[in-house]
Amino acid sequence: MSATSPALAAPRPVHRASRRKPLLLALRYLVVLVALAFFLFPIFWVISTAFKLPGDYLRNPPLWIPSEPTLIHFGAVMPLKGYTALKNSLIISFATTALSLLIGGLAAYSLARFNTGGHHFSFWILSQRLMPPVVLIIPLFLVFRTLGLLDTHLALIILYTLFNLPYVIWMLRSYFAEVPVEIEESALVDGCTRLGVLRRITLPLSLPGLIATATFAFIFSWTEFLFALILTRNNAFTLPVTIAGYYGTQGAIWGQAAALAVVATIPLFVIGVLVQKHFVRGLTLGAVKS
Repeated sequence: MSATSPALAAPRPVHRASRRKPLLLALRYLVVLVALAFFLFPIFWVISTAFKLPGDYLRNPPLWIPSEPTLIHFGAVMPLKGYTALKNSLIISFATTALSLLIGGLAAYSLARFNTGGHHFSFWILSQRLMPPVVLIIPLFLVFRTLGLLDTHLALIILYTLFNLPYVIWMLRSYFAEVPVEIEESALVDGCTRLGVLRRITLPLSLPGLIATATFAFIFSWTEFLFALILTRNNAFTLPVTIAGYYGTQGAIWGQAAALAVVATIPLFVIGVLVQKHFVRGLTLGAVKS
């Protein structure tokens, strides 16, 4: 009996472990729910404020959901600067994303296939993105003023493209490196040019990575505030600058600011829904090689 007693006692730890699994799972879900509530509450509050009447902003206790939703803030803010700011942000963001992918894609392919600049050149390119933008604002302001590009779409498109390129090159280099070289060599043997290989083979196979990179580049251009504030005045102002303009030392126009913030989040939400499948796959596609 003594020889079999350890065997009889063996299942007890397994039973305890099986009891702990539901508790750990419940604790994990609780932590996720708390984190979601913490991060999603500001979004909920902005959306709620956009539909509140002016007298409901600072009520005590707070009015979480407006009893009488209204669209007066959207009607007030969009005809003034809202439409212009939305148009400017769309033009600048889409143009910047397209230029960043075009220039960055060619540079990334050169790094991935020809090892241009050596093995550590890609790290040097990425390090340029780590430079604080505030240290460049005065020289860039003087340069664009000399060129006569202040308060123009072109100034922000050039600037955002320059800041997006290090990240775009770094990301696309990893995605292009994942494409088997043998496939490209077979196409070259069949008479395809190098640019033809890039357009017909490498880019389609790297489509999830392209979408993920383009999404990040678009978000940066869409939400950037510092350069847009310094380099624009009355013509090329963007949504972040316009939203910030509703807050001042004398008070804040909460309803119009919240309404314009809701308008500014709609394109990001739509893009996130449309590219969700490719976005998740693209983030993991280039995670093996660096």
